[in-house]
Amino acid sequence: MSDLVGQSDLHRGLKARHLNMIAIGGAIGTGLFVASGQSISKAGPGGALLAYAAIGFMVYLLMQSLGEMSTYLPVAGSFETYGTRFVSPSFGFATGWNYWFNWAITVAAELVAAAIVMKYWLPDVPSWLWSAVFLSLLFALNCASVKAFGESEFWFASIKVLTVIVFLVVGVAMIVGILSGPSPGFSNWTTGEAPFVGGFTGMLAIFMVAGFSFQGTELIAVASGEAEEPERTIPKAIRAVFYRIVLFYVGAIAVIGFLLPHTDPRLLGSDIDKVAVSPFTLVFERAGVLGAATLINAVILTSILSAGNSGMFASTRMLYGLARGGKAPAIFGRTTRRGVPMNALLATTAIGALCFLTSLIGDGSAYIWLVSASGLAGFITWMGIAWSHYRFRKAYVLQGRRLEDLPFRARWFPLGPIVALLMCAIVIVGQNYEALVGNTDVKTLLSSYLGLPLFLALWAGHKLVTRSPSVDLATADLSRR
Repeated sequence: MSDLVGQSDLHRGLKARHLNMIAIGGAIGTGLFVASGQSISKAGPGGALLAYAAIGFMVYLLMQSLGEMSTYLPVAGSFETYGTRFVSPSFGFATGWNYWFNWAITVAAELVAAAIVMKYWLPDVPSWLWSAVFLSLLFALNCASVKAFGESEFWFASIKVLTVIVFLVVGVAMIVGILSGPSPGFSNWTTGEAPFVGGFTGMLAIFMVAGFSFQGTELIAVASGEAEEPERTIPKAIRAVFYRIVLFYVGAIAVIGFLLPHTDPRLLGSDIDKVAVSPFTLVFERAGVLGAATLINAVILTSILSAGNSGMFASTRMLYGLARGGKAPAIFGRTTRRGVPMNALLATTAIGALCFLTSLIGDGSAYIWLVSASGLAGFITWMGIAWSHYRFRKAYVLQGRRLEDLPFRARWFPLGPIVALLMCAIVIVGQNYEALVGNTDVKTLLSSYLGLPLFLALWAGHKLVTRSPSVDLATADLSRR
């Protein structure tokens, strides 16, 4: 551990339990509590289950790659640092700014979602007021200390985890006939076109939804720069988080598939402003839980705040890492005595507020475009993780180092990162395949794929300006600092 320096200006105040909940909190949100109903409606219980299981396997491979790199080199810049050292400085530049952009815009999106949820209880209060309150709360949690962030995220995520566990227990009890009348058996798996609705096309559409739902698991790498004993805590978190998330997602999809027919019209209405038809609400109501809609609404609000909290943390640390690497103004690389990169936090908060304001101007089209552009950023980051890991391991072996000395070794190399890379590419290309093969207007096409040309423009622009070459694996920087 003596040679493992990390980011000296940041404080290593995150414990293993914080890391576990940061990753779980980033991945479990409205994608599970709300959008899971639409997934089953569109692909059927079997199609949705297979789609989520396939994406879960892809995430497992990515977490293996991430675990190997983030235990060896636990820094706040994470993806930017890995891309710079093992692919090229230009790739690292594009990856870092792409990830910062993704989460900064996500903070704004969560502000909008939180205001919508609050209308369930207080419909007459202006949306902007709630968004301002929640933005202030997120800023306060992040500016105190990394430990304050870790504790808040631990409790935010704990509420979600407890809700999902209760849902799974109640759901299984209903499936076997202990609660709410006789067991439904496999009747909902044979209703209409079930278990597979729309064949492979239906599953492909759910790949995109499932992929977006799992995003946030990579937050462990960003948090590794401030983790206590990263060689011990990160591998533990990597192993635990994957199994929990897959159990929660696949388990919840299976329970919903058994208890609710895919033909139920209420599943199509599963949207953030229609909590009453969240599949979680519907199942709890059937089980006789009083105030199910209010309960799930409160959980969804917690999920939104958790995602916004994680987004604020991730984007701030990435901007800090970019500044420390010379790819952003140096002012963003300064920290307070408590180890908080305050200037980076202020900049991220300002961008989140400005993006939120665009949702209030005119028809909000500028905001819609921003959210669309950030939609692919997570998948691009995942591709960057897989590619960086492939080159990291090649460089590690080429320079004569022993695999036994790695603090955490990814399974199934080189197949793991290659398969993950290909699966991410399929998700990116296929997220709106109708726009590619049909007679769709350019505006619709751009709104789906805008994030990709933006990333490529950052990569090419940095390359043209700096003329920086690709990294030679024989001389790649493998120092642990």
